Amino acid sequence: MPMYKIAVLGDKDSVLGFKALGLDVFPVESVEEARRVLHALARENYAVIYLTEQAAAQMEADVNRYKDELTPAIILIPGKEGSLGIGMANVKSAVERAVGADIL
Repeated sequence: MPMYKIAVLGDKDSVLGFKALGLDVFPVESVEEARRVLHALARENYAVIYLTEQAAAQMEADVNRYKDELTPAIILIPGKEGSLGIGMANVKSAVERAVGADIL
């Protein structure tokens, strides 16, 4: 059975702190680089990928590609600029799909 890993992907200032928690950190400087790294991580036994909302906002189609897949679970986190509300909107949407109603 493969050992699954956790990655954090986004701009350097937003993701480097996660290294102290033992997570694999992937700082990127452009949307193109973020896309390339996201797809590479998805192929490499990463069960969870934390992605900054700022990066996700610019690569929605890439993130949606994995939305219904078992792995990787892509979890949006606020970047250094703060929350854009995208992560919470995604949680709300997932709850609505699972429960059939907006309970949040």
